[in-house]
Order: sequence, then structure tokens, then C-alpha cells
Amino acid sequence: MILPAIMAGLGAAAIVVSANPFSVRAQDTAPEAAQPAAEPASSPPAAEAPPPDPAAELAAKRDQTRAELETLSKTISLSSDKVSELKQSIANLEKSTQSVRQALIDSAARRKGLEKQILESEKKLADLGVKEDGIRRSLHERRGLLAEVLAALQRMGRNPPPALLVTPDDALASVRSAILLGAVVPGIRKETDKLAADLASLAALQSASAAEKAGLTSTMTDGIEEERRMDLLLAENDKLSRSSAAELGAERKRSEELAGKATSLEGLVASMESEIASVREAAAAARQAEENRRLLTDEQRAQAKALADSGVPDKNRIAPAYPFGELKAKLELPVAGDILRQFGDADGTGHEAMGMTVATNAETVVTAPADGLVVFAGAFRSYGQMIILDAGDGYHLVLSGMDTINTRQGKFVFSGEPLAVMGAKRVASATALALETDRPTLYIEFRKDGKPVDSRPWWTAKDTGKARNDS
Repeated sequence: MILPAIMAGLGAAAIVVSANPFSVRAQDTAPEAAQPAAEPASSPPAAEAPPPDPAAELAAKRDQTRAELETLSKTISLSSDKVSELKQSIANLEKSTQSVRQALIDSAARRKGLEKQILESEKKLADLGVKEDGIRRSLHERRGLLAEVLAALQRMGRNPPPALLVTPDDALASVRSAILLGAVVPGIRKETDKLAADLASLAALQSASAAEKAGLTSTMTDGIEEERRMDLLLAENDKLSRSSAAELGAERKRSEELAGKATSLEGLVASMESEIASVREAAAAARQAEENRRLLTDEQRAQAKALADSGVPDKNRIAPAYPFGELKAKLELPVAGDILRQFGDADGTGHEAMGMTVATNAETVVTAPADGLVVFAGAFRSYGQMIILDAGDGYHLVLSGMDTINTRQGKFVFSGEPLAVMGAKRVASATALALETDRPTLYIEFRKDGKPVDSRPWWTAKDTGKARNDS
């Protein structure tokens, strides 16, 4: 009489166990009902599917997430009040070249910071999505086993336990039930715990994804606001620095002719500096400023360096605040993105890459990595839209792959100043061959005395916010 009571505490019910220990069938508690089921007929094992490649799975999920975010960005718009507020803030700005350009640099820094946040959120959402898919796939693969476990739990719950005072026949049924349950219940409990843990993890991942998407929507709205602010500032800056339309048009036409004739970057730079008046005059002034800096005494040079380090260097300067050779490990990438190819890597044509390639999101802002004179701004052969900066000390910085250029040749730009905007998709060019991505890609090449050099020593090892060569 004691044994049935113990069995009652376990919720004992007579079951029949098949070859699968979790395949259970509720029976009456009669002794003759507890008979083992027949062995199932053997069947050939199904071929197992190859395990998914984690890297490929994550890449596919990032592509899917990016497409969803692009769709989301098209649904976000600024209110008329916010647009009016932005226009008023630009109207209240001091109308001087120095103040407008500083506002542009600050706006570009904020915009790049927001773009980095969007990239990080994109990566987090993709990672959460892969984990969520993994749990769903695990549940799907175990759906047969889980169905049997849930059925067993349901049937066991419906069968009432034997009474404390039982007949000898009832006691015998309870003993038989206890023997069978002793083998089955631990396994059922293990699978039940695993199922509960998986469902809890799935709920947590879904909650984390929802929170990340909410934060991302706010960040994207801020990014659109900053983009609008930059457009207004660029228009204002263009008004302040515009030469006569006829003169600019003539120079642009002449530069296009020279670009069509040039067969190399060295030839293009040489022709621009000799044939385009604004570039020639600005280059001569910059070289003179560099020469004057070399003539400074050690004390004067130290004072100039301290002024630059203070973060308020002369915004009317026409030469870099620092010699380019002293800027190693101080420059920030001109775009927020992921590095796909480095200097020296295979370029897909059987040669080594002469520069680095960075994948970005659509319409990402491109900023000047260092102070420099814009030697060329326009389309050049297979490079597509390209900007060449003369950074001094015999260095030229080449940027290509942009969609829209917002600067002009002959202009001296500061580190962090916006120069261009990436497009929606990758631009077909010689520098983007064999890249397995449709994302916009920026090509960056550093040249010293006309020869490509590895740019890696110049980039900062960590994200320091606004790229500066004057701080």
C-alpha cells in the first residue's frame, strides 16, 4: 500500500514504451494493458543535410537586414517644423567662410558617428537574426520528438494517479507503471527543460531585436536630419566661395579635356597643376606656405604645433597644419564602413591592389582624411568619380567610387570636411573588380612622389570620432 502512494506522488500512469523512449501511449491502469509495443520496421536512415556555414549565414542575414533598413529609411521623413528649424539655424549662423566650413566639419562628424551607429546596429540585428534562426531551425528539426514529449506530458496529466488505498490489482499496475516511468520520465524532463530554455531564448532574442530596431529608427531619423543640415550648409558654403559661373564652367570643361587625355594618375596630376589656373595658383601658394613653415625656428614650430594641438588652428590656412609624414596613426577613414581589401591584396585581375577598398551603406558621407588641396574632382577613366588631394610632403590621396562630389578643384579643404556622398549601389570600376558585394565601395590610395604606398600606418587604431590632422 505504501508503494502506490509513492507512485501517486510521481504522477504514475501505465504507458507503453516503443523503440523511441519518448513515444508514449496512455493506457488504462489494468495490468494486462501495460504491454510493450511492437518494434517499428527498420527504415534506411535519411541523408543528413550539410551544416550551415556560419560566415555565409551571417553575410546573408546582413544583406537581408540591410535591405530591410533601406526600405525603412524610405519611410522616414522630417516634419515641416523640423525642416523650418534647420533652415532657421543656418540662417542664424554667422555668414563667414570660416564659420560655415567649421559647421560643415562638425555636421560631417555627427553624420559619420550616426552612420557608424547604424552599421553597428545592422551587425547586431544580423547576429540576433542568425541566433533566432538557429533556435527555430533546432525546434523544427526536433518537432517530431517534441510533439511526442508534449503528448506524453498531456496524457500523463490527464490520467489520475492511483488512490492511496488500492486493491492488490491496482498496486500491481502501479508497480509496472513505476518501472516504465523510471526509464522514461528523466528523458522527458530533460527534453522539457531544453524546450523551455529554447523558447525563453527565442523570446529574449525577439525582445532584443525589437529594442534594437526602435533605437535604430531613432538613429536613422537623426541621420536624415543631419543630412538635410549638411545640404543647407553646402549650399551656403557654395554661395560664399563661388567664383564667377563662367570661370568655373571653363575650368571644368578644360579639366574634363585633360582627364580624357591623361593615361595615368601621375599625368593627370601634372596636367591639372600646370593647366588649371585655380589649381596652379593654389598649389604654388601651398608650396610657399610649406616652405615658410620649414624656415621657422624650433621655438616657432613648437608654438605652431601647440596651436594645432589646441584644436583651434587657423581655419584660413592654405597649407596642412602638420607635415603629412607626422600624421601616422592619427587619421580616420573618410567613410564609416567595412574594409574589404587592403593594399597588397589580390585585386581580382592577377595583380596586387594599390590601395584599400571600404564597403559602406548607401548615401554615406565621404570626408577629407587630412588637410589638402583638391587637385582633381571629377570622372577619370575606369576609376569613376574621383577626388585627388595634395596633402603636402609629396603625398597625394586618391578617393574614388563616389556618386556625388561636393567640392571643386583648386579648393583647400580641412580634415573632416565633407567632400562627396556615396551612391546606392557599388559603382562598376577597375578598383572594385572581384568584390562579392553590391554595397557602395570607396577606393582609397595613398601616393608618395607618384608611387602607391600602404596607407595602413596612417589610420588610427581605434575610432576617435572626427578625423583631424590639426588636433
